[in-house]
Amino acid sequence: MQLFANSTMQSLEGALNASSARQDVISQNIANVDTPHYKSKQVQFKNELAKAVAFQAKKTNSRHINFSNGNEGDYAVTTKNNTTMNNNGNNVDIDREMSLLAENQIYYNALVDRLNGKFTTLKAIARGGK
Repeated sequence: MQLFANSTMQSLEGALNASSARQDVISQNIANVDTPHYKSKQVQFKNELAKAVAFQAKKTNSRHINFSNGNEGDYAVTTKNNTTMNNNGNNVDIDREMSLLAENQIYYNALVDRLNGKFTTLKAIARGGK
């Protein structure tokens, strides 16, 4: 029996990994705000919206079709080369990056709270509902 292999836990894990990747990229952009000719990077998620509204279903028979598309958490880091914000060729907008950082932190905290709720539920089940 795989206790943590349900779709909710896998979705939360993928979302936490995505948030962590976004945090790394935003941190790199902020750290290089004064680096000449540095081009800001961003994380592109292929299925972020699909994961957010994913239909959660339980497979009751091995012949049933899987609901997951298998691409959850896929992302790519891209560089924005088509803009220049400063005279030194750098295109990092510090206000935008700080806003993205705050947004990502709120998202990450919400995911951790949801994950803690799942573990609290499992703990209550293990204790017999007490």
